[in-house]
Amino acid sequence: MTRRTTVTANDGDLAVLEGEARRRGVSLGAVLREAIAEKAAKVRETRPRPRFPLFHSGGGQSIAELLERDPEGPFRAPYRDE
Repeated sequence: MTRRTTVTANDGDLAVLEGEARRRGVSLGAVLREAIAEKAAKVRETRPRPRFPLFHSGGGQSIAELLERDPEGPFRAPYRDE
């Protein structure tokens, strides 16, 4: 979905982007969309992602803790020097 909005920017910054649009033969709107998309991608990369537990044992210990303590558990041997 595309949404129309008003952008307030410095004249010098807009002049640079208008020049880039002319050089590439596209509209100023296309250059602005690209700049906004690049900034949004950087924000998404740096923003911490919420972490939700997928499983819980119902007790005080997590499933990961229970598996780590299980001597017969499939994940115990490869990570231990036994």
